[in-house]
Amino acid sequence: MRIVTSVEELRELYGHVGEASITKVTTVLTPLYRRMIEASPFMALATVGPEGLDCSPRGDLGGVVRVADERTLHLPDWRGNNRVDSLENIVRDPRVALMFLVPGSNTTMRLNGRAVVSIEPSLLDGFEMDGKHPRCVVVITIDEVYFQCARAVMRAELWNAERFADPVSLPTPGMMLKAAKGDFDQEAYDREWPARAAKTLW
Repeated sequence: MRIVTSVEELRELYGHVGEASITKVTTVLTPLYRRMIEASPFMALATVGPEGLDCSPRGDLGGVVRVADERTLHLPDWRGNNRVDSLENIVRDPRVALMFLVPGSNTTMRLNGRAVVSIEPSLLDGFEMDGKHPRCVVVITIDEVYFQCARAVMRAELWNAERFADPVSLPTPGMMLKAAKGDFDQEAYDREWPARAAKTLW
């Protein structure tokens, strides 16, 4: 297999970088970048640690993050599976990368920065939902932020309902767990999961 082994070879392969690709990068949230991020209920959070890389989905009603100021975002950490892979990485290596999706928009937002895991009571109280609070809030300091061109979302036809997968054609979580561990009770897991998830969103 022929592979690329140098940055120089890679640059020669791809050629000129357009002006817009450079101009769009800012070190703070512009008012329009802020509008895009505040409109996003879903993002992917990438972190790095001694064991390697991790990327996890994050979602919330009314916006997945809260903008504190032009350089700071607050991300509440709601109920999950308690693996805390992302959080473990952050407390050992603060580097993070975020990608925001806005349903119906082909434009995505990307952000690189540094994060800390905060348990400051005033921060936790500010995210109260149904009488519950996140166990921590990830405070993200922006190093750079920019929008991503729409081609990937357009190619995927991500928001085209006619291309949505039929859930019946896909493996269920219980099926995938049973494939990983042969004696796992997939029927009970799939039967109980919807009610359990509904009770533990926050």
